[in-house]
This record gives sequence, structure tokens and C-alpha cells, in this order.
Amino acid sequence: MCGIIGIVGERDVAARLIDGLRRMEYRGYDSAGVCTVHDGQLQRRRAEGKLNNLVEELAKNPAPGHTGIAHTRWATHGAPTQQNAHPHATEHVAVVHNGIIENFKELRDELRADGRTFESQTDTEVVTHLLSRRIEEGMTPQEAVQTVLPRLRGAFALAITFRDHPDMLIGARLGSPLVVGYGEGEMFLGSDALALAPLTQQIAYLEEGDWVVITRDSAEIHDADGTIVEREITTSGASASAIEKGKYRHFMQKEIFEQPTVVAQTLRSYLRPGEQRVALPQIDFDITAIDRITIVACGTSYYAGLVAKYWFEQFARVPVDIDFASEFRYREPILPKGGLALFISQSGETADTLAALQHCKKQGQVIASVVNVPTSSMARESDLLLPTHAGPEIGVASTKAFTCQLAVLAALAAHFAVKKGLLNRNEEAIIVEHLLEAPACLNAALDHDEEIAEMAHLIAPARDVLYLGRGADFPLALEGALKLKEISYIHAEGYASGEMKHGPIALIDDKVPVIVLAPSGPLFEKTVSNMQEVQARGGKVVLISDKQGIEQAGEDCMAVIEMPKVHPLIAPLVYAVPVQLLAYHVAVAKGTDVDQPRNLAKSVTVE
Repeated sequence: MCGIIGIVGERDVAARLIDGLRRMEYRGYDSAGVCTVHDGQLQRRRAEGKLNNLVEELAKNPAPGHTGIAHTRWATHGAPTQQNAHPHATEHVAVVHNGIIENFKELRDELRADGRTFESQTDTEVVTHLLSRRIEEGMTPQEAVQTVLPRLRGAFALAITFRDHPDMLIGARLGSPLVVGYGEGEMFLGSDALALAPLTQQIAYLEEGDWVVITRDSAEIHDADGTIVEREITTSGASASAIEKGKYRHFMQKEIFEQPTVVAQTLRSYLRPGEQRVALPQIDFDITAIDRITIVACGTSYYAGLVAKYWFEQFARVPVDIDFASEFRYREPILPKGGLALFISQSGETADTLAALQHCKKQGQVIASVVNVPTSSMARESDLLLPTHAGPEIGVASTKAFTCQLAVLAALAAHFAVKKGLLNRNEEAIIVEHLLEAPACLNAALDHDEEIAEMAHLIAPARDVLYLGRGADFPLALEGALKLKEISYIHAEGYASGEMKHGPIALIDDKVPVIVLAPSGPLFEKTVSNMQEVQARGGKVVLISDKQGIEQAGEDCMAVIEMPKVHPLIAPLVYAVPVQLLAYHVAVAKGTDVDQPRNLAKSVTVE
């Protein structure tokens, strides 16, 4: 969600701070601001809404200064107004913050009793006043930070600038990511490597509880106890070109069309085509001893995990529990000794999922993570890291990260089956063959982009849309409904096809389109029977199937979308494409903000 960037430089930094914020627009935000230090004053500029509003404010009222911090805010405490926008400042200190200070109310009451006046509704402002009070008492910035940080409960990444120390910034993290960038005569702070990509490739990731003092030529990192520590400096490899749309109208469209390539890249890490084998990274635990898997994820990643449940149970015969990360700890789950806890996250920083991971770690579970950012917090805390190689995903609605997650999970399920002796060499070779067909099948699915765009007008006027699927295609129905909700703002629900007659069929009329995912195969006839129940009640059906399925059942449908004939194992990857394209084109037809839908954030780093 919120984006942070800070620069200690040798020339004015405001323009580059804005550029850094632009590279983090994909994270989702509803206000923005900058603060620089110049001539013994904090120069703060803020604006609600899109970043261009802040640019206009800076054009009217520039903010000179060689040191500064900037922020894009996704509202948690307080409405998305200029008054609540970051940075928050006193006479002495300015702060930007990603996360939530859970004990802010008691801290605010204490500060008000001390005579402090608050101008915003945010939790962040308490940090500003706590620091300012210590500075006024004569503490150095370092002493103030070391005194204040232990008083904060919750999750935070902070960047702090001080009026009387114009060549220094302090950053801190607990539960929210923050990186240090190393330049020549300049140093940087950022929420992620992509924010710093044009500024530097040399970065260090702060660990939990770390805080750092940066000047133009140094970074002094302290751990939670205040001890000076070293953190590895790595080459990020992040490219500024990742945030260019190229020939595409939107990032989401670009990322949908990147799927054949990135799925192929991902599968190359998990398959040996010449030997027709599945080959995972080094595993330091005995797979044959794993008799239960607990999958935890949020949003689209949860639906990838739901597909994986079918695969693990069908191929590896391992029972799987799956939970939303936001609910997992609170139901006090019973975790089997020596069980595998599998976490799925695009960013690897999702607060709910990370907290669940840490809970499972304390319970003695083996930890595996499927993530798109191999340097993320979840990746660093895992026994088994399974990267997805999707590359940066800028559109808030996940597309290519989802299909790459599915590719990794399919390979992992097959690997489990092989290790447990449930797939012989011939059967493993067949599975590898089908997985290797996935990129070409994704390309074939993308060939129907124009016809899906033409039929989007049939869905765009609807207030409600239902999606139906059976077996491993049921999670795709859930994912299709989520995509439509996220970017077109149409209410949509996904159902297991057989559940239609247990309540939702009461909603059916000629104004509720029903999207049916039904590849031909063992479950096709049952799904079609449910589809015909809809049609018998006047429902308008869009059937997504292969040629054989459409020939059998497509005659009375409002529209059909033909997919290539695929093995059931890879059907969820391939059928993800039409539901993504349908949501995309409906959103375009409605004129919504496809890449930055309202109220949403890319990486949710608060619970």
C-alpha cells in the first residue's frame, strides 16, 4: 500500500521524490505529499487525490532542498484529505509512515495531556509529536528515535527528517518493508527496490526492528537493541522499464499478455524438460513425512491456494486445510506436528499472511512460501522459497502473478506425488508434458481478446454477475468474480456449479449474466446441467469452454468464448485468461480506473 521514498542528496530532490512516488502508484493511494529541508525550515507540500494534484501544488509552491521525504497514502485512520496526507510535521520533525500504530489512541491521549495539539485524524501524527518532544528535551535525533520506537505497537516503516539536521534522514521498520539505497554522494530510502530503480541498484533490506541513519555518504544500521549491525548490500536488478506500458493501454492489459512468457520463465525453474522431470529447489525436509498441508493466503493468492488444494489431494493424496490469512490465527487452528505451512503472496509482505507465517513458525511447522519477491520478509523467513518469476506487477488487480503461482503450485503438487510414490516415471513425464504446454495454451487463449472486448458491452450494464465452475474451476469462478468487482465495480459472486440450486438460483433473471467455466471432461455434463437450470429461468449465459464443449452446450447461450482443449491440470491457468480479459474489457467499457481501482492497494501491509 503506502509508498515511501527519501533522498539525502547534493541537489534539489523534490522532482526525484515525485518520480519515486510515480513508480509506487501501482501500490494504491489516495493522497500524497513531500517534505524537504531548506534554510532551516521544513518545506511541506501535500494534496489529496492523484499525484498530479501534488505536482500542481509544487508548481505553484516549490519545495527546494537537498534532503527530503515523500509519501503516497492509502487511508486507514482518517479520510483521504489533504489534512490527513503525509508527511506529518511539527516545527522540528517530519514523518512519513506505512503501517498502523495500534496504540495510537493511548499515545495521543498522553500527548494531548502534555499540551500537544493534533491537526489530523491519523495514527502517524503521534510519532511526529513523540519525536518532537524528545528533540525539544535536548535529545539527538538518534536518541529520540531509539527512545520512541519501543513505544510503538503495530506495524510500521518510517522515514524521518529533522529541521536542524538537513543532511540526514532516519528510517525504521517493523512489519512493513523498507530498503536503503547506496549512491555516489547520495543515499536513499524506499518502500521497495522498484522505487529506487533509476537512482541506484545497490540496496540493503532492513530487517525486523532495524533503524538506520543515512547521510550523503553513509548508512549506519542499528538493530532493535540499538547495536550497530551490517546488512548485506545486494544488486536489486529492478528496472525502471517495468513501469512502462509500452504498446498497451493499461498495465493490467500488458500483464495479461505477458503471461505466456512469465509462466514459461517460472516453469523453467521447476521442470527439466529433457528428462521430463519435476525439479524443485533444494528441500531440507522429508516430503514423505508431511501428512498435512496448511495453505494460507489472501485475495487472489487464496484462490490460487484453493486450486492447489485440489491438486495436492488428487495427485499427492495429502489432506489440505486452507484459510484466509486474516482469519487464520483467530480460529486457533490445530496444527499437526511436522506439518507443512504453505504461504502464497505476490509481494511477500502482506501483513495478515506474514503474521500467520510467524504464528506457524512458532508452532513448529515447516514453512514454504510462494512469492514474487525473493527478498521479501516472507521469503527470508521460509524454510523453502518458491519464487514465481512473474516480474514486477504494476496493475493492482493481480493477473500474471496468479498464473505464475498456479504454475509453481502445480509443480509442487506433482513433486509431492512423485516423492510419495504416487506418480511413476511415465505419469510424471505426462504431467511435465502438460505443464510445458501451458504457455502455448495461454497464447491461444489470448487470441480471443478482440471477441471478448466486443462482448464486454453485454456485461457492462449489469448490476450483478454470477460465475459458476466445478472442481478446480470453482476457484476460477471465485477469481473471475473478484476481478470483475475489483476493476469494474460490478457486484459479482462465484459459486460451485452444484450449489446454484441451493439458494443463488433465486437471483436469476434476464438481467443477471451468468459466466460458466466448463472445459469438456469428466465434470462437463454436471456443469452443463446446472447451466441449463439457469437458462430455464431466463438467465443469460456466457459459456467459456473448448470447441467440444461449445458444440455440445453453446447453442442457447448469450455468448461463448472458445478455449483450447487442455488437460484438467492446466485448465485453471488457461481459463484464468478469459476471466481476466472479460473483467478488463468490461472495466474499459465502463470507463473505470483499471490499474488503480478505487479503495484498493497492491500490497496490504496492515491487518
